[in-house]
Amino acid sequence: MELFRIKRTIPFMRHALVLNLISLITFALAVFFIATRGFHLSIEFTGGTVMETHYQQSADLGQIRSTLADIGYADFQVQNFGTSRDVMIRLPVAQGEDATVQSEKVMAALQVDTPDVELRRVEFVGPQVGEELVTNGLLALLCVVIGIMIYLALRFEWKFAIAGVVANFHDVIIILGFFAFFQWEFSLAVLAGVLAVLGYSVNESVVIMDRIRENFRKQRRASTTEIIDGAITQTISRTIITHTSTQIMVLSMLIFGGPTLHYFALALTIGIWFGIYSSVFVAAAIAMWLGIKREDLVKPVKKDDPAAEIEEG
Repeated sequence: MELFRIKRTIPFMRHALVLNLISLITFALAVFFIATRGFHLSIEFTGGTVMETHYQQSADLGQIRSTLADIGYADFQVQNFGTSRDVMIRLPVAQGEDATVQSEKVMAALQVDTPDVELRRVEFVGPQVGEELVTNGLLALLCVVIGIMIYLALRFEWKFAIAGVVANFHDVIIILGFFAFFQWEFSLAVLAGVLAVLGYSVNESVVIMDRIRENFRKQRRASTTEIIDGAITQTISRTIITHTSTQIMVLSMLIFGGPTLHYFALALTIGIWFGIYSSVFVAAAIAMWLGIKREDLVKPVKKDDPAAEIEEG
């Protein structure tokens, strides 16, 4: 499906060196901010108190957040679970307050506005659980990267595998750099968004790589640069349709999803746009600089196989 077709090939690779230098600088800055500023981790990683409350009517999450802010809490999470009358509250570790003290303090404040609110459960999540989440999250990220590399190597060629993994790693570090620089809250939802971006970005890279392989078969006299430029130009319409529709959905989560989905949608938004950029200018350019050629992607035709010669022609 195409919204439009560009008849003239756009010379993307002509600007590949300059754009990749910009990417390298951006990547270095992201690493610098991650190393020096670190992440503003949510209580899922740092530990804290989890409270489950029940309301007789649908709970006003905005009012609950306002109440918690009024009694001095800043890094907290409020969300429905199960029904609109059940609310889960996550509170950070407070100096000199244990889970019992925190729950009594919060319930006293909540009952001022809603006297019939009930406390169903209180649980303290220790930092050791957070360490386990960090370890499991990093392992999940590593498994995804290894899986992507194996997939690209088997489907295409090792040069494309390296190019694709570098491009995906570029996207992940850029997202993490934004969260480190602005000190946005990094939660399990954000980690899920980063993993989703990995799959989304590799999909865009695969589409372009597949078109490059197809063009190598059809355009036997064209240079590698012309093949890559043509492949990217031919997929622009598809890229616009896919990423625009996805971004509309993500923007709806960003605007209307509330605090629970805000940073998740923010991570996806950054990943979508940098995923387009990295697939076009990072992955394709690295494959070109690694010396990708027709012989790497198209099997040579055997002279004694007339059917193969007909197919090749």
